[in-house]
Amino acid sequence: MGISDRPIRVMRSLAPASDEQSGSNFLESAEPRTRWGSGFNDDFKISWYRSPIDPGLLSELMQRNDFRGWLQTLSHLGHFFLTGGLAYFAFLNISLSNWYWALPLLLLALFVHGTMGPFMGLIAVHELMHRTVFKSKQLNAFFQRVYAFISWSDYLWYQGSHPLHHGATCHEAYDGEVLLAPLAQTRIERKKLWFRLLILDPTAAWQKLKLVWRHANGHIAGRWYNHVLPETDSGVRRRHRNWARILLSGHGLLAATFIVTGHWFLIVVFTFGTFYCGWLGFLCGIPQHYGLNSDVTDFRYNTRTFTCSWLPAFYYWNMQYHLEHHMFPAVPFYNLPRLRTAIAHDLPPATHGLVATWRELFEIRRRVRENPDYRFVPDVPLARESTTKVTTKQLELPIQSP
Repeated sequence: MGISDRPIRVMRSLAPASDEQSGSNFLESAEPRTRWGSGFNDDFKISWYRSPIDPGLLSELMQRNDFRGWLQTLSHLGHFFLTGGLAYFAFLNISLSNWYWALPLLLLALFVHGTMGPFMGLIAVHELMHRTVFKSKQLNAFFQRVYAFISWSDYLWYQGSHPLHHGATCHEAYDGEVLLAPLAQTRIERKKLWFRLLILDPTAAWQKLKLVWRHANGHIAGRWYNHVLPETDSGVRRRHRNWARILLSGHGLLAATFIVTGHWFLIVVFTFGTFYCGWLGFLCGIPQHYGLNSDVTDFRYNTRTFTCSWLPAFYYWNMQYHLEHHMFPAVPFYNLPRLRTAIAHDLPPATHGLVATWRELFEIRRRVRENPDYRFVPDVPLARESTTKVTTKQLELPIQSP
């Protein structure tokens, strides 16, 4: 298999390190191990290393703040509808006399509108599913469904899949979420990739619609999907099927209304508003685990944190602090910067900015192409046993059951 066919899931290191320097005891494979060919295994518990932190501070950081939750949620939705409204306004005003400002405004508004599309789905839905945005379980669940509807997200499957990802991050036999597509290798492939990311990926959009249609008819394919939504659980299968039908009927009804009332362009803005210009979601999402180590028991070796400016951080709901999120998933996204400060002494240094982060990823890819057995080991402080007694409640993953 050529490197162009090799999934990003391959975990490699940049440089060799001594056992003492790398903390190799945390790089040992966990047992037992079941390969994908024989399916997934839930009878597996990992004792994860977590950085020492004062229990009182951790309890404080875990507190939900409704004001911060409302601010982020409504600002995010407001941004989506504002840019969509601006695009629609520009579209209505395009004419021979004012095309010179209306057309550029339309293209710019659609570009910004679509840029936040990926964040409407997995990121917003992800945070609300953790139940850390609001104090109220009902508010988290309500806005989770709002974002999932807008973005055509399969939130019921994600509710079952994501706890498994957190419990066995990058363990190949147990984590079916970290399956990342290969970065394009050739010049032609790179052009196609950036066309799809900057403008539109019609193939992905069509596949997404076909998937929703199949789910609405009760057809579920793939080992991971069937593992998360087992055929033996008729209740969750029924709810999953009903949600797909809500997506199809709801968006279909809205699209028909837009056409009948003469506002067909709203289909571009709302119905398919999360299907184009996904470049920033790609740039932010790929670094989470790319090039890091599989089958380890220390998040510092398989999850990456990077820094970015305030606007990508707003879109990304602070998930650039991804290592901290995996260590303490009950900490709300708006408290992750404080959590980083509290445990930074025990973490690898964060890469500053998306440009530097992607420079690091391309270097990893280059070395993997030269040597498929190459592994990236972050500069991790010596792993030491935590003297902090953290309760089960503090470490639990607060995710809603399907």
